[in-house]
Amino acid sequence: MARAIDALRHGWPIAMDGGPSLLPVETAIAANAKADRMLISSARAATLKLTNQRDAAAPHAPVLIRGADSFDLQTALPIADPALDLANPLKGPFKADAIDWQDNAVAAMELARIAGILPAFLVNPVDAGEAEHLAASDLDHWSDTINLAIATRAKLPVSASKDAQIVAFRSADDIREHVALIIGEQSSEREPLVRLHSECLTGDILGSLKCDCGPQLDAALAAMADQADKGGWGILLYMRQEGRGIGLVNKLRAYRLQDQGFDTVDANQRLGLPDEARDFPLAARMLDLLGVNAIRLMTNNPKKVAALEAAGITITERVQHQLPDNPHNRRYLETKRDRSGHLLT
Repeated sequence: MARAIDALRHGWPIAMDGGPSLLPVETAIAANAKADRMLISSARAATLKLTNQRDAAAPHAPVLIRGADSFDLQTALPIADPALDLANPLKGPFKADAIDWQDNAVAAMELARIAGILPAFLVNPVDAGEAEHLAASDLDHWSDTINLAIATRAKLPVSASKDAQIVAFRSADDIREHVALIIGEQSSEREPLVRLHSECLTGDILGSLKCDCGPQLDAALAAMADQADKGGWGILLYMRQEGRGIGLVNKLRAYRLQDQGFDTVDANQRLGLPDEARDFPLAARMLDLLGVNAIRLMTNNPKKVAALEAAGITITERVQHQLPDNPHNRRYLETKRDRSGHLLT
């Protein structure tokens, strides 16, 4: 899996047992590669108006397409990237073919998401170079949270609280390193106030007004510090899952589509990516490694509650975590409420 992710980011082909060779369209370096078919998402196929496309109820599902002529990288990229639709409005006609290697196709789409690239591949391309081999089942093993372990910990006084400790987590075959910031003295007698916070470079670091991530992070730390002052404690789980799991570059691509009028859900789906791809069981594993099995969870998202409870964490209280909106993130928050089920007023 680690080698396959690296291959996709470098633009090299991959091949899964029992399936074809797949060359990532976005990053491919084999300039002369050509293929008769492409693998794209169901949502992207709907945008291309395939006449015999299957039911698109699962926008992230793979669709195999073919056209009158072979695909090369020059013709494949506008098919893969919706940001190029306005500059390249005429595509096709294409037809969707049956996929005889469905498990491999689904795994390939997930691999693209993990690698942070567009989910589009040339299928069995010629002149593409040697493929990196793996099995679809490798994805299950790679995703198993048991592989996560504590790497190190240290005291880390922060502006919200001088009494804080940082704990770093990592897996041997995953370059993402997650952290927990523990504020106050850990105690088994009181459930900690816990916030699952997914990394947001634009919001946490650059102060973006398009989301509420930065203010949520600051408010969560302040609330935990207040709990510590009253004899309690808190845990901020900082998850390296930028863009709800689609990665920074794809998140910015979604921003560009939002500028064209799409909401956050439709923008992700237009990219052929899921609108929610965060790994909440990973957070449960982090809590387990910290020796915590019962928490008060700061969230407006019922899916976080359900996911943690399904992973064995007891939620004794859901603590509302809503902050004022602004003109730039108002639609984003309305979409959270109306389409993603967040409990916002």
